[in-house]
Amino acid sequence: MAQMKPKLQLYSYWTSSCAFRVRIALNVKGLKYDYKAVDLRKGEQFASEFTKINPLSFVPALVDENVVITDSFAIIMYLEEKYPQNPLLPHDLQKRTINYQVASIVSSSIQPLQNLAVLKYIEEKVSPDEKLPWVQNVIKKGFVALEKLLKEHAGRYATGDEVGLADVFLAPQLHAASKRFNIDMEEFPLLKRLYDSYGELPAFQDAMPEKQPDAPDNAAS
Repeated sequence: MAQMKPKLQLYSYWTSSCAFRVRIALNVKGLKYDYKAVDLRKGEQFASEFTKINPLSFVPALVDENVVITDSFAIIMYLEEKYPQNPLLPHDLQKRTINYQVASIVSSSIQPLQNLAVLKYIEEKVSPDEKLPWVQNVIKKGFVALEKLLKEHAGRYATGDEVGLADVFLAPQLHAASKRFNIDMEEFPLLKRLYDSYGELPAFQDAMPEKQPDAPDNAAS
């Protein structure tokens, strides 16, 4: 009997932290999906085939039968509502609110200011030498806020002893800070501890950039 193809299709790029967070959410919920690589370096996000899916030309995009969602936050909330197993949002209202705040800080105050388009603009309009200082300043400002926010709420993970929405957003940002942007995580002990804890979770590790089908062979080195 022929094996059924996954009905979920994820348009992704291996280093995209937005796609990374969606991959984690899918894995936490145990959802199988078909990986559709979109090479941002080659400009495949601007091809007509992809702009039909997302006119903004961003990844990720998720296709679930006849439903198309094109924002990582919206995708994850869609998954949370349609596939409630292994929930990412706690019942406790205060903890739920903290999860929303963490996700918002990462997705609106850090990640958009370090994405490929912004860095390319800085390189072209200012100087290539200004890219890294810019990113480091943005990340550190956000991390200071996150450390303060989570100080009274963190357990084994960001808001307790269960993986939540906050962890799904934090993990890719912490990975990018450490591996791509040379942030000294010793300056942020709580976030560093959380990052280390994610290394023990298969759902997080299987979503790592270097493990994606479009990652180059030398990505893990």
